Amino acid sequence: MLINCAAYQEGKKLADITIAEISDYLAIPGCFVWVALRDATRDELEEMRQEFHLHELAVEDALHGHQRPKVEEYGDSLFAVMQLVEMQDGELNCGEVDVFVGHNYVLSVRNRSSHDFLGVRGRCEREPQRLKDGSGFVFYALMDAVVDRYFPVLSELEAELEIVEEHIFAKGAARSNIERLYELKRKVTELRHAVTPLLEAAGKLTGGRVPEVCARSQHYFRDVIDHLARINASLDACRDTIGTAMQVNLSMVAIEENEVNKKLAAWAGIFAVATAFAGIWGMNFKAMPELDWEFGYPMALGLIAATCGYLYYRFKRAKWL
Repeated sequence: MLINCAAYQEGKKLADITIAEISDYLAIPGCFVWVALRDATRDELEEMRQEFHLHELAVEDALHGHQRPKVEEYGDSLFAVMQLVEMQDGELNCGEVDVFVGHNYVLSVRNRSSHDFLGVRGRCEREPQRLKDGSGFVFYALMDAVVDRYFPVLSELEAELEIVEEHIFAKGAARSNIERLYELKRKVTELRHAVTPLLEAAGKLTGGRVPEVCARSQHYFRDVIDHLARINASLDACRDTIGTAMQVNLSMVAIEENEVNKKLAAWAGIFAVATAFAGIWGMNFKAMPELDWEFGYPMALGLIAATCGYLYYRFKRAKWL
């Protein structure tokens, strides 16, 4: 589905154009075309391939989706894949944006995401001095917008982790804490799968041999790399904290089980003594002591009760009960 198609020259927007007019504007010196698609079909991508002479392997990647974040060169053009991560009702939704960049065009294809890039287009049009850098600056603006959307997701994950940590020592919450921690670890891993490969790929755009289309904008990409590095470091810290929280939670489970075992052992000891006394006095012998004494039965019950009471007192002092 076509979202936008516009032509720019010397940092200013010339006009919104149709797909049929793309080739005419590509022939104008110093002009570049910026096209945005959402959930593009095979026919739409094939039409874009013919207009911009895109590499067929890059088009296949954009069509199939579910690619690892990357930046690849195809001659004098670039093909980039970035993950669009957003939080919806407590669940992570991972979309994808594929960006084709040439010296006179930018084509973005957004899949499985409700986020749009209208704000990015507006930002670029409000900064004509930077937009003069051409398609390379637009590519930076798209990547910067994708990376900036990782920060709110990271903040939600960190807030969720803090909530779990507050309940880590609550009695009876061990099972729910473990489930929430594993779910949180899965979310952190998903976000990390979007950030870490992109951090590696963005390194190709600064220093050393920089692709020609990004040569005039490489200092902007350093800012993106800095943001990605910060997010990646925060994710590593989250993973370490989650691992520590899991160990503490498992230790709490062991402590609670140990306390239960102590209580069971204490009560078993008390009833074992009572059972021993009752077993001895319950034997059927004719010459059994105290059989002919009128206070024999109350004395036996009193001795059992006194012994059990003393054991209960000792276990209570030892904090087993």
